[in-house]
Amino acid sequence: MGAVSNLLDSKGGEVLTVKPDQTVEAAIQEMEKISAGTSVVADNGEILGIVSERDVIRKVVLQGKNVADVLVQDIMSSKLTTISPDTSLDECMQLMTEKRIRHLPVLHDGSLCGIISIGDVVKYLIVEKDFKIRNLETYISGAM
Repeated sequence: MGAVSNLLDSKGGEVLTVKPDQTVEAAIQEMEKISAGTSVVADNGEILGIVSERDVIRKVVLQGKNVADVLVQDIMSSKLTTISPDTSLDECMQLMTEKRIRHLPVLHDGSLCGIISIGDVVKYLIVEKDFKIRNLETYISGAM
């Protein structure tokens, strides 16, 4: 099973970040530009939390608040579970399942170097397994 670093090599390490004092509306607009469902909340290089479309629905829309009036810091999740590039994908899946989370920011020496989602992990594992199956099929057909 691969490590997070392998997944980031194929996916890339770009991460959308928003500031805690931005309005939720501004954050959603930035997320929409790149079709992201989540953004890391950071200020001056310090990671403060994570905000998702789900947070917006539950903590703003369903409570009848206006996205232009609510700040990101008021709805973000500040209890972050982070991983390193050396974390195995098995560990990532276990963390995501146990904590019921869908995104894991990746930190290297305290700096944000990527973010992975459960979809990223599943996609990577499927590609990896397909590659192994093709290699085995080639080996078997060549051995006969």
